Amino acid sequence: MNENEIGKIVVDAALTLHKELGPGLLELVYEVLMTHELQDRDLTIKRQVPVPIEYKGIKFDEGCRADIIIDDKVILKLKTATTDYADFTDYIKKNVTHTFRFESIHSNKPKS
Repeated sequence: MNENEIGKIVVDAALTLHKELGPGLLELVYEVLMTHELQDRDLTIKRQVPVPIEYKGIKFDEGCRADIIIDDKVILKLKTATTDYADFTDYIKKNVTHTFRFESIHSNKPKS
């Protein structure tokens, strides 16, 4: 399965969660439930994976963490509805060197 196919599955799973739960929960809750949704779709998931960073010869073994890595091909960063969408997309543009697919489900409407 390629990155775009995985991306379609991720968007479908995220929409399923969003329709069912709506906004307002902690990121950890969405992370656990998204992991469950993706595993139900036969994807291999790793959560909270340390990503080492090296700067001027200094290596930080846990410079940052990937929220979810899917099939060792796609990194998923989860943000709650309280995250400023413009800041997040700006961060992605500045820090991600290659993006196969970037989708966002952004809504501040409470579940009716």
